[in-house]
Amino acid sequence: MSQPIGKGFFIWKIPNCEDGDPDAIAYTAYKAGLSHILIKIANGIYDYNYANRKDLVAPVANALHAKGIQVWGWHYVFGDLPKDEARAAIRQIKKLPIDGYVIDAESQYKDKYTPCRIFMGELRSSLPDFPIALSSYRYPKYHPQLPWKDFLIKCDYNMPQVYWEQAHNPNNHLKRSLREFQTITPFKPYIPTGAAYGASGWKPTTQDIIEFMNTAIELNFPAVNFWSWDYCRLKLPNIWQTIASFSWPNRPNPPKNIPEILIDALNSHSLEKILQLYATDAVHVNAKRTIQGTDAIKTWYLNFINDHFPNTTFTISSISGKETTYHFSWEVKTNNNMIYSGEDTLGLSKSKIIYHFTSYFK
Repeated sequence: MSQPIGKGFFIWKIPNCEDGDPDAIAYTAYKAGLSHILIKIANGIYDYNYANRKDLVAPVANALHAKGIQVWGWHYVFGDLPKDEARAAIRQIKKLPIDGYVIDAESQYKDKYTPCRIFMGELRSSLPDFPIALSSYRYPKYHPQLPWKDFLIKCDYNMPQVYWEQAHNPNNHLKRSLREFQTITPFKPYIPTGAAYGASGWKPTTQDIIEFMNTAIELNFPAVNFWSWDYCRLKLPNIWQTIASFSWPNRPNPPKNIPEILIDALNSHSLEKILQLYATDAVHVNAKRTIQGTDAIKTWYLNFINDHFPNTTFTISSISGKETTYHFSWEVKTNNNMIYSGEDTLGLSKSKIIYHFTSYFK
């Protein structure tokens, strides 16, 4: 069974995440050390994350799998048409390359005990061994009307939404939530979802995020999730970076590869650091000419940095390839706010660049 281990993020709307680019989503998740991503695949009886009759989930899932990242599909359910909602889930699970399924059941499912049994029965009759998790309220005692037992008895994991909105004490919320779920039979492996969003003037602090993950580790939870990629990447970049920088035990964040080291060297504006990455007879190809050797490459970078991109910061938007060949794209904003982007291909031998194709444009 594909139990998540480490850090994960919920995605609501794929187009709002890295402009919907599957490779950019996968690269961003990989560099943040994420072990799993949870993507919305259905809403009620309808498939979700479609645009112009085109499925957006599968390309993202395939790109994430190529980086060794699990993909779970999540489904907001209402309980009015339980058989049809179960069929929607089964349809998507069988069609999409996903590793697990998450039921998001909230206020609409209160007091719907019979629909819950029908829904879960339909699911398990078609998918007896597929990993299933429940995502709902943090405190079951606050919401006794939800059919907790009927959901959890047929689930493999419990992923409660432990949001500490309007407060800054996630450790207390986690411990209380765990205690309350421990009183419910059956108790399932507990994987909480933390707050990586803002609401009504409130937002989590970086210390909140660190405390949330440290407490989860202290309590021996196998993994944590955060809601949501859509909000956090755009509006709380410091929170994203805090999560990305946090190394989960036994799942260290990946080491930097040559494209990332090259971008770091460019941002340092150090010719010495840049040239250390190239073999002495390396070839550099660009739109204007082909050059070879350390001196020629040094001259090219003097022009590239000093004349074109002084006092700027480069960021990688996507990377593909490994070991001997990398292709990557990057972006930079100049002092006059003009946007540039570029695409590069690096060929490597013994961790040195031996050929480099580059192009950049406004």
